[in-house]
Amino acid sequence: MAELSLIDDIRAASRLMVRELGFMDATVAASDYPPSAVHTILEIGIRGPLTSGELGDFLRLEKSSVSRLVRKLVDCGELRETPDELDARSKLLSLTAKGRRTLEALHTFGRQQVSGALAVLSDAEQLTVREGMMLYARALRQRRDENEAEAAA
Repeated sequence: MAELSLIDDIRAASRLMVRELGFMDATVAASDYPPSAVHTILEIGIRGPLTSGELGDFLRLEKSSVSRLVRKLVDCGELRETPDELDARSKLLSLTAKGRRTLEALHTFGRQQVSGALAVLSDAEQLTVREGMMLYARALRQRRDENEAEAAA
């Protein structure tokens, strides 16, 4: 088990990052959307078309939350639903032209935030941040997967 002060320092840094990245705000990334909508646009833009079920699994959202979120983004013109050729019961969610413009604006905003923060670090520190964050994110996912497997057993 890791030392308690290390654990508390990482928790404090995580909370600070959430606040500094604006995830406590009502809207995120210079958009008019809440964090779940921003993540939806980003992930569909990066991963390509997804079903609502896939989106919910990936974002770890309840089915009812995904339904409301998707409906809002479709109504706002950010997403389109098309029949899934492999499963007629499902619809694929993809970005509209407006959604692609929003995606670009989100990428621009996010890149500016990260670039600004990295500008105060040395090249070596920048690489340390990248590697550390990637390792920590993978460890969080691995632990969640292990917990879910234990719960299912």
